[in-house]
Order: sequence, then structure tokens, then C-alpha cells
Amino acid sequence: MVSAYAAALRDAGAAVSILMPAYPAALERAVDVAPVARMTGLPGGDARLLRGHMPDTGVTVLLLQMDHLFAREGLYRDPQGRDYLDNLTRFASLAAAAARVARGVRNVKRPDIVHAHDWHAGLTSLYLRLAGVAAKSVFTIHNLAFQGNHPLAMGGWIGVPPELLAPALSDERSIEFYGSLSMMKAGIVHADRVTTVSRRYAREILTPRFGHGMEGVLQAQAGKLSGIVNGIDTAVWNPATDKHIARPYSVDDTAGKQACKRELQQAFGLTRDPFAPLVAIGSRLTEQKLADVVVHTLPALLERHPRLQFAILGQGEQGIEQALQDIAGAWPGRVGVQIGYDERRAHMLHAGADILLHGSRFEPCGLTQLYAMRYGTIPVASRVGGLADTIVDYLPHDPRGDRKATGFLFDGESPDDVMHALGRALDAFVEPSSWHVLQRNAMSRDFGWGASTSNYLALYADLVDARPAQPDTRVRKTSVRARAAAAGSRRDEFNTGLGEMARSA
Repeated sequence: MVSAYAAALRDAGAAVSILMPAYPAALERAVDVAPVARMTGLPGGDARLLRGHMPDTGVTVLLLQMDHLFAREGLYRDPQGRDYLDNLTRFASLAAAAARVARGVRNVKRPDIVHAHDWHAGLTSLYLRLAGVAAKSVFTIHNLAFQGNHPLAMGGWIGVPPELLAPALSDERSIEFYGSLSMMKAGIVHADRVTTVSRRYAREILTPRFGHGMEGVLQAQAGKLSGIVNGIDTAVWNPATDKHIARPYSVDDTAGKQACKRELQQAFGLTRDPFAPLVAIGSRLTEQKLADVVVHTLPALLERHPRLQFAILGQGEQGIEQALQDIAGAWPGRVGVQIGYDERRAHMLHAGADILLHGSRFEPCGLTQLYAMRYGTIPVASRVGGLADTIVDYLPHDPRGDRKATGFLFDGESPDDVMHALGRALDAFVEPSSWHVLQRNAMSRDFGWGASTSNYLALYADLVDARPAQPDTRVRKTSVRARAAAAGSRRDEFNTGLGEMARSA
């Protein structure tokens, strides 16, 4: 989201850069990386700040190099799936570095707005306040279920004053959360504005069902909370130009989708049947995504619909992965399962399937359904969060009928709920005229970043009392490497005279 959104902001006229850890893969892919400054006294020690450019868009990226924290095999977890024990120190260092940049680093433009995303960057707005930085802060909640909660005793180690670790009822600024230090709460409480990635999710998280214990905190901060739905990169996800799929196609000529279906059936070991309804499942295989319910539903669906096929791509909980593989073994030619994530196969999945099954107990935004609709694959999804915001339910007896519908929404979390919803979609699938209208509706929707970027720019402008940025209408013909070289960057020692972040406050 951050990568595509940053490019959209740049194209809309804003000066934007991304700050992120210098993960090995990031260093490998960034263009024209050069050192900019040194930073000492961060919570995790000393660091180098590097500057480069994103390889696909040319957006400036600042890389925080702390190899003892970030040069690891996993981003947040070790190969055994366990959270790294020093995650608080790792991401407190990132947040503190953001505050340093906002306070002022030579050869780096000082920002007016610092926009932090999810628990990993949740301490950013707190550090900005401690340092007395003038920049305004925005904090976006992508998934409230993951909160970055750590022992309170570690707060002093990362420079949080004792009064902000006191029981929450004694100080509304406290980041204490049920006896823990919460990075998510720090972002919510101390940011100037808080956003989520869909309008419905912004309302849902104020309730106990979706609040994950944080609903009281959010209710107290509701005046600065809003929802702005994510967009997708419509250049990367475009069936007319996609190099990953068997044959390009478009909303005006969908003939190529049949070739993509044949390719998908072959890749997943399914019977090559052009008339078989082919359902894709592409997501994390977890209880959040109703994968546990799907496991119990698939055998009944396969028995009820003799030609129904499933292509499943994802990874997650080991028990669910094994159960799906067992089903594939019991139903050869009708269920194909591939564990893991592969970019090319993800594109093949959306291009070749007829239907996307996307159940979810909660869904802040969801991008999978947007990719699917872009490719004329009709989503069957839970009526929650961003799924409900982006899918128009098919109601054949509604006066507008199928003229606006783009998919099928369902309530509930039981096998019967999933089976009934997919049955509705299969009833429409056997009516070609209705199905083609659904596909045209879905493929015609604009899921790019235009509207979302305008909403964010208006929010930023309100914070700094400025006019929104004007779009950059120039044609960009220079290469990424040329733009990076033109930007220039040279190494400079960072002035650390004010000491650590907490002291500088």
C-alpha cells in the first residue's frame, strides 16, 4: 500500500519519501543507494541513513541501516514463526529515526507531515511530541488485531517517560494497555489524525466485536478518526498488459480470459474444462480469513456441485494448510493447493478463475477482491470492512438488478453461510448474460489511487492549513536511475548534539 500510495502522492504534486528499515532485499532492489547521515543514540544503537529510489516508480526511499536489527531472514518473525524478541527495540529505532528526520537532518528535506503505518511505526507520533517537532502526524491502522504489545518495563529502555507508562486511567496520554506497552495505542493517542483503510472499518473498530480490546481507546479519540479506502496499482494489475498471464484481455474483449483459465487449471492440476466453475482462494490461510470454515465447507460443496473446481494459493496456519492438502488429495482434478506466495501465480489466479471466495471475520480493507474484480473474477465475500465498501452485492430482485452489482456479499461465519453465498454465485454463473454484466461492472470500477489520494491530500492540507498539492502534469520520460542521480546525495555526519530522543524533548 505504502509503495503504490507514495507514487500516487508524488504524481498528485506532493513531495514524498518513504522511510523504512534497510532490509537486505530492500538494499538489493533500491536504485542508486548512497549514505546520507549517521544517527547515534537510537533505542537500538547507532545507524546509517541511506537514500535511494524505488526501482519501479523512482520515489525517494530512506533506508535505516542497522544490520544487527534488520539483516535477518524474516521481517518480524524468525523462520519458526516466532516474533523476534527485540521487535520493540527494532521498530522503536525506526520511529525515533523518523522523528530525527522530522526535526532536521542535513541533506534531507524536513517534512510537514509524517504519516506512520500500523504498529511497527506506532511510536512515531509519540517521539514527535517528545521532541517538540513541528511536523504534524497521521497514523493509519491497517489491522487492529496486531498491536505491538510489549512489557511495560521496556518503556524506559526506549525513552518513554514514566508518566506515559502509568495506568491509562490516570493519564489520557498513557500508552499502557491492559498492563502492557502498546505501540498501536501510542499511534492512536498521540497522532494528530488517525485513519483506517476503509470507511466501514473505521466504524467497526469502535465496537467490541472488531475493536480487539482497543475500542475504548478509539472511542475516546473518535473525533480524529476517519476511513479512506486503499487503492491498487492499476498499472501492475491490468489484464490488458499483464505479462504474467497466458493472454491479455480487457473489459471490451474478455476472450483471453478463457486462455487464462486453461493455464490456471493446468498449473493447479485441475481437469481442463472450460465450462467448469473455477473458484479461487488466494489469502492467508488463517481463522481471520475463515479458512477454518472453508476447510469444513469444501467437501459438501464439491459433492453438491459435480463440476466445481478450486484453485487455492496461500499460506498460514499449519493445520489448515494440511487439511486443504488432504482435500486436494481426496478430490484430484477438482482441488489444487499450492502453499506459499508466488507473484506470477497470484496474477494467474485472478486472471483464470471465474469466482473469488474471500471470507473474513474482519477485513480492514482487502486488496484481493480489488485485484479479482479488475480481472473480471467475481468475488464472494463477507459483508465486513473494506469488502462491504468495495463490492456491490448482487440482488436479482432489486430494481437496479445486476446493472450495478460487482459480486456477492454474505453475513455469518458458518459453513452454511459460505455454501449459500457460493450457491448464489453459481446460480448467476449458469446465466451467461447476467454473468457477463457482472464481469463488465466489476472490470469497469475504478480502484486506482485517485480518489483516495485526494482524500488524504485534503486531510494533510487541513492539518497544515495549506492548499492541497497540484497534480504534476509533466510527462515522465527520464529513467528511474537518471532521476535518482539528478536528485543527488552525499554522505554527511548527523548532528547529535541534542542526544537521544527522550533527552532532546
